[in-house]
Amino acid sequence: MSDNYNIKDWYSMSDGAILRELGAFVRELRLKKNYTQSDLALKAGVHRVTLSEFENGMRGSLTTLIQLLRALDELDALNVFKIDNTISPLQMAKLEAKKRKRASPSLNDNPVINKKSKSKK
Repeated sequence: MSDNYNIKDWYSMSDGAILRELGAFVRELRLKKNYTQSDLALKAGVHRVTLSEFENGMRGSLTTLIQLLRALDELDALNVFKIDNTISPLQMAKLEAKKRKRASPSLNDNPVINKKSKSKK
């Protein structure tokens, strides 16, 4: 089976169709983990009707999705939203140039300070 078979054209889908896909995703995870709707709803802290409506794409919220994914131990599904803060080579070179190359001289190495402290003794 080709990988292209599983690729969705999200842009051509209505909001309701996307909700149905998200619901089907949660239902598939729930069944793979052998949870009943009541089990998952209790574990997620949502009403069973809320879960049923979510799975059927009738309604849903981002909070409900997060609660369900957490209860299913599938929060890794949210990694697609992670923003990767990569630094370009030019920015890296600029940062490296700004780094300190040497430590400041210690007070013992400063002849002016040493001279004053010896004269006070």
